[in-house]
Amino acid sequence: MGSQQEPEKFGRTAFADGPRLLADIGATHARFALQTAPGIFRDVAVLRCEDFDGIVPLLRSYLAHHVSAPLAGGPGLALQHAAFAVANPVNGDQVRLTNRAREFSTEALRRELGLSTLLVVNDFTALAMAILVLTPADLRQVGGGKPAAGAVIGVLGPGTGLGVSGLIPTADGFVTLGSEGGHVNFAPSDEREFAILQFAWREWQHVSNERLISGPGMELMYRALAARNGIRASPRSAANIIAGALHDKDPLCLEVLDVFSGMLGGAAANLAVTLGAFGGIFIGGGIVPRIGEWFAQSPFRARFEAKGRFSDYLASIPTYVITTPNPAFHGVATILSEHLRGRSGANTLMERIKHLQHELTPAEQRVATLVLEQPRLVLNEPIADIARVAEVSQPTVIRFCRSLGFLGLADFKLKFASSLTGAIPVRHSQVRTGDSTHDLSAKVIDNTVSAILKFRDGLDVHQLERAIDLVGRARRVEFYAMGNARVVALDGQHKFFRFRIPTALYGDSHLFTLAADLLGPGDVVIAISNSGRLPELLQAVDIARGHGADVIAIGNSQSPLAKKASVCLAVDHAEDSTSFLSMISRILQLLFIDIMAVGLSVDGKEDSAQEGTAQQRRLLISHLGS
Repeated sequence: MGSQQEPEKFGRTAFADGPRLLADIGATHARFALQTAPGIFRDVAVLRCEDFDGIVPLLRSYLAHHVSAPLAGGPGLALQHAAFAVANPVNGDQVRLTNRAREFSTEALRRELGLSTLLVVNDFTALAMAILVLTPADLRQVGGGKPAAGAVIGVLGPGTGLGVSGLIPTADGFVTLGSEGGHVNFAPSDEREFAILQFAWREWQHVSNERLISGPGMELMYRALAARNGIRASPRSAANIIAGALHDKDPLCLEVLDVFSGMLGGAAANLAVTLGAFGGIFIGGGIVPRIGEWFAQSPFRARFEAKGRFSDYLASIPTYVITTPNPAFHGVATILSEHLRGRSGANTLMERIKHLQHELTPAEQRVATLVLEQPRLVLNEPIADIARVAEVSQPTVIRFCRSLGFLGLADFKLKFASSLTGAIPVRHSQVRTGDSTHDLSAKVIDNTVSAILKFRDGLDVHQLERAIDLVGRARRVEFYAMGNARVVALDGQHKFFRFRIPTALYGDSHLFTLAADLLGPGDVVIAISNSGRLPELLQAVDIARGHGADVIAIGNSQSPLAKKASVCLAVDHAEDSTSFLSMISRILQLLFIDIMAVGLSVDGKEDSAQEGTAQQRRLLISHLGS
């Protein structure tokens, strides 16, 4: 299709819900565009990441120059949907950029920008999706071969790093392959590449493909080949090396490009045989398209086919360079479009309401119209306000929900929250005095599930591993807890006792110090407290540590208790404990107990003398829910 940047007016946008914000955020540059219709990208801009202190200033800079919206403090265009490709693995809400010390929360960023939808995907996942909508004019074939219809496709591309992905055919299309294949070990094919590998070993113990087949890798190769050839050469940037080779015909620069292209051919061949990529191998990234026509005459294709007994196998697989500008825009646009259309399963509820609206009663249709036009109001407000705004009775709101197959408003809101953003919003909905049973049920469930998702994304696995190891080796485990936390301690005592670990529970602050004074090395205290500030508990922890015992704190990570403990399992969920019991914090604390119990049951580190006990533990774990 090609990158079209038609200067289309917002008033004539083909999208009924307004233009969509797209971004391709790499380690060096961030590219932005507004998609106003399928295949139409306007206001394309490229910003340097290092010029901004974080993702929000970067985004606001683009929006301030290209969007006259409430974000800028005035009337105008309001963006609702956005999709970002980032040069980083994406797993959960928290996104950390590999090649730049920067991280952000997808949900927090969505709320910060006032968006209804924000999707964040790996940049090569986006590039893989773009292949499905590219035309022959967007590609340059290198070498022979013909693509097989409906076959696996491989994608890789060098830039600041080396991205790798793939497209796997399914019954209803293709799915992308999440991969960090750029980090596989580099394997040299000749003496020259081995010399480069030895040079790289001076800097890194592990040398991956990405260390060499990338912009920084090209710069390292230049230094390595200069040293190997006995040439005194000042370091050059990747851009200067390419210019030196193509324009100045500098011999060292040309040798670097030769070696670089050969290495890339080898990596592409490995990807092709690994995936069985008879649909072709597609090369993206920022480097190869810059090399231009020279790449077709480079060692790339010869090295791609140089696979011994599998040379004929690889000769039949075509290889292409993606030449269209900003191909990731096509990919994230496709992913966002499928999400909003409901194919991904995230927005099917809105589509179902639109499709069934004409089958509803006139009164129920008014509720449906309100849901479609003001989804956030319906999600956040009680049934009385929904009925008042829709100008219907409260029973009509319930009938509308049941017409869609839900038990009532609470069930509808839970599913609807997920459908709006692709994940249940991580935020608190205050329970009000006048809330009906339906509304308070929805809010309690929404708040709990949201907190659990946030809790999952923020888990400190290293602290958990230490806690499981301490309990698994403990001579004795004692739980110290008061008030609401005693329920959690009692659950832990029952679970660990079934593992044949001697356990005790103390829920009286006067007994904490007496019990701690009897502990010694090999004993473990599990202290559970929301505030972590109870003086008697802190004194007991000091005594236990003084006698050589370890302390696992379950509670606020910034509390005095956390600072005194050997291990802190953080529960930082904020609740108004002066007016309400700490309900959600208690559930998160219980989750830590369950995680430790399951960790103990699958721990394979016990020595042979303890194997009988370990087997008993694994048998008993199946009864923990009874």
